[in-house]
Amino acid sequence: MTSPIEVDGGGTSVVVDGAPQPPKEAAAAELEGRSPGQLMWIRFKRDRTGVISAFVVLFFFVIAAAAPLIAKLYGKNPYTIYADVRPELFDSAGVPVQPNGGISSEFWFGLEPGNGYDVFTKLIYGIRTSLMISVAVTVATVLTGILLGIAAGYLGGRTDYWIGRVIDFLLAFPSQLFFIASMPVVVSLFVSPRDETPTYVRVVALILVQWFLGWMSLARILRGTTLALREREFIEAAKVSGASPWRIIRRELLPNVVTPILVQATYMLPAFVTAEAGLSFLGVGIVEPTPDWGQMFSKASTELVLQNDITYMIFPGVSMVIFVVAFNLLGDSVRDAFDPRAAR
Repeated sequence: MTSPIEVDGGGTSVVVDGAPQPPKEAAAAELEGRSPGQLMWIRFKRDRTGVISAFVVLFFFVIAAAAPLIAKLYGKNPYTIYADVRPELFDSAGVPVQPNGGISSEFWFGLEPGNGYDVFTKLIYGIRTSLMISVAVTVATVLTGILLGIAAGYLGGRTDYWIGRVIDFLLAFPSQLFFIASMPVVVSLFVSPRDETPTYVRVVALILVQWFLGWMSLARILRGTTLALREREFIEAAKVSGASPWRIIRRELLPNVVTPILVQATYMLPAFVTAEAGLSFLGVGIVEPTPDWGQMFSKASTELVLQNDITYMIFPGVSMVIFVVAFNLLGDSVRDAFDPRAAR
């Protein structure tokens, strides 16, 4: 049964009895616009791979941040030499007596052949060391890339020319060989070769060396993006209104280059993690007794470990593969969320 309703203009409207009318609030909510950030977040939540990768990456950062607490609850630390404290756990060659590297309810990941460090605490502290260094390098390179890339693109002229030539010059360096060759030189600037090098000096040197050749790719991307943006109408309008270059860069350009900054940062951090681990593996990065991810790979490659405890390589190897793959997948998901036209 229907009933006509008078409407403005002389017409009638037919409404089915009992049909619910849409609330005005719901209709208003549907018409409410969403910001680019909200749209990005909605697209990202729909990407199951990206969400899982984000949780995996977050898990590693939580492990790194809570390493001292986890070690305290576990009841051990990465510096105790169990080969001296409890020699009955090792044979004459320094290899754990129990199978699989001494894995047990007491030592969850076993004991390291040779010195006998606890592998579990050494791994979580090694993850902490590597991530702290890599995050510091990523922050430094991103800030440098933003500063020089946007300055070159917006100011142009001689500024663009000289920044471009510096970038071209630094890109000619073979990064890995430069890292290996320059680490001892940078360390010697802080400490005499006759003295023992403190850990903080090696950390600072690792950050400086990787930052020196790490910012150019982001700077070139931001330069190109800024060159395209500076001819847009909203930039011209800001200039006509009398806004200073700093205000234009801060209020108009920076919000429009967030996408390449975030995407590149998600690719740069795992690259710096593997680079730092490679330097420690080669003996020019972090050295014992400070735990480090790459240092564990170096220990696993020794003849003593390869012949007697092959399981030692599993823990640092699998954890690094999972972290790097998850972070790269997260970078892909972030890129697709910001720019759905480039979706996989």
